Amino acid sequence: MGEKLICNNKKAYHDYFIEEKFEAGVVLTGTEVKSLRLGKANLNDAFAMVKNGEVFLHNLHISPYDFGNRENHDPDRMRKLLLHKKEIGRLFSKVREQGYSFIPLRLYFKNGLVKVELGLAKGKKLYDKREDMKRKDMKRDVEQALKSRNR
Repeated sequence: MGEKLICNNKKAYHDYFIEEKFEAGVVLTGTEVKSLRLGKANLNDAFAMVKNGEVFLHNLHISPYDFGNRENHDPDRMRKLLLHKKEIGRLFSKVREQGYSFIPLRLYFKNGLVKVELGLAKGKKLYDKREDMKRKDMKRDVEQALKSRNR
């Protein structure tokens, strides 16, 4: 089958340096999956934390399913992520000692299952963000100059 993107976290690349990326499964209810198939999710301000040897995703907003009944899900509940125990241990040690964070980068379907791509991220300072914006502006200016020159 392949991958179908549900939503992206563009803000994460602006606010953080992404060191490593991991793929994790998400424990969901039926109405959450139906809502995700309609693309109704928001990753902004979402983060993951390790509690009691398990990883949980906080602030992932999945809108309630329109045709759901009283069994509909809570849109902002914590969701458990599925990772191997060794991965959790290694990631937890980095987060605890070196000041990293788990940030979800994108949410997607892979072979019919909902997956989240987590990034091991370190926060950017204001001057880092300004430097990235300068670099992006310069790149855009060069591309526009080349485009106008080739006409």
